[in-house]
Amino acid sequence: MKFEKYDLVIIDELGYISFDKEGAELLFTHLSLRAGRAATIITSNLTFERWEEVFHDPVLTSALTDRLTHRAHIINMIGGSYRILETKEWMEQSNF
Repeated sequence: MKFEKYDLVIIDELGYISFDKEGAELLFTHLSLRAGRAATIITSNLTFERWEEVFHDPVLTSALTDRLTHRAHIINMIGGSYRILETKEWMEQSNF
């Protein structure tokens, strides 16, 4: 599958699972091919400074964040979990 042929690729929860060397290089290659050509949305609970924990390679991590953040819209959402809030509201309505 070639990521570059899609108008939009969404990577949800980047950092939830670490990459091995081959996986990190493959993701880097695919995202590099898309950079500046097509839209990519990435969600992560980790700051960019912690992405090295996911990719285990400081050079690759630096190059990847550089490509992804160039001319990007970065939205930093700080706050509580909407899922936890919904669960609390649901529990209150259900009399748990």
